[in-house]
Amino acid sequence: MQVILHTGVHCTDEDRLLKCLLRNAEAWRHEGVAIPGPSKYRKLLGDSINMLKGTEPSAETREILLDAIIQDDPGKIDRLVLSNDNFFSVPKLMFQNGLLYLKAEARLQTLVNIFDGDEVELYMGLRDPATFLPAAFAATPHDSFGAFMAGVDPMHLRWSDLIRRIRDALPQVPITLWCNEDTPLIWGQIIREMAGIEMTRKISGAFDLFAQIIDKEGMKRFRAFLAENPGINERQKRRVMAAFLDKYAMDEEIEQDVDLPGWDAAYIDMLTEIYEDDLETIARMPGVTLITP
Repeated sequence: MQVILHTGVHCTDEDRLLKCLLRNAEAWRHEGVAIPGPSKYRKLLGDSINMLKGTEPSAETREILLDAIIQDDPGKIDRLVLSNDNFFSVPKLMFQNGLLYLKAEARLQTLVNIFDGDEVELYMGLRDPATFLPAAFAATPHDSFGAFMAGVDPMHLRWSDLIRRIRDALPQVPITLWCNEDTPLIWGQIIREMAGIEMTRKISGAFDLFAQIIDKEGMKRFRAFLAENPGINERQKRRVMAAFLDKYAMDEEIEQDVDLPGWDAAYIDMLTEIYEDDLETIARMPGVTLITP
C-alpha cells in the first residue's frame, strides 16, 4: 500500500487541500484510493506515535490503525491519503530547542515503522519565510516574536535544512514539495499527484484557489475559455491562468501585509531572495520533486 502523508506546512493551504480531496473521495474510493476524514486518524495516529516514542510498534499496530481509519476492507486499499499540518508539531513548538520542526524525522520514522512494508511518501507545501513566520507567530499564544523563534534568526532559516534532515534520516521516503505562492496555479496537479490519478482526469475543485484570487468577471471568462478550448494541456492552462491573473487578480487577496518590529521592505525583500535561492537548492536534491507552474 502507498501511504501519502501531507504535513502542511503550517499556514499554507489551511486544510483546503484535504477538503478538496474529500470532495472527490467517493469517485476514487472504488479504485483503491482511501481519503478518510481527519477525525478518523489525526488524534489516533498522533497518540499512537507519541505512545511509541521511537520504540518499535507491535505487528498488530498497523492493522488496528487501518481498521479504525478506513471504512472499507483495508486489503482493497492501494493508496491511503492522510493530511495533518500538526504532524511535525503544533505552531507554538515550531522552533523548539532552536530547530525548525525538531521532531520531524523521529515522528516520520515512527510512521514508517508502523506502516512497515508499505511505501510512505511525504507531501508538503513551503512558504516564503517573509510571510510564513508572521502568520505562524500569529497562530501561537506567544507574546513576543522572539519567544516564538526560540533563538532562530529568520535570515538563517532554510527549508532545505529541514528537507535534508528528513532525506538523511529516511532516504527511502520520496518527498514532493511546492511553493504556497504557486498553489492557485498548480492546485489541480497537487490534488491529482496526491490521489495518484492521471493529470488529464477531471476533478471537482481544481480551480478552488484560483477562484479566490480572481474577480468574478475574470473567473467567468476563464471558465468560458476552458469550455471553448477543452483540449489544452496542463502547461497551456497555467499560462492562460497567469494571463487572467495579470488582468483580473484581486490585489487584496494576493498582497500580504507584514507587521513585525524591524521588518522593513528591505528586510522582507532579503528574506524572499534567500527563499528563492533556497528553492533552487531544494530542486537539486535527490529523491525530491518540486512542483512548479
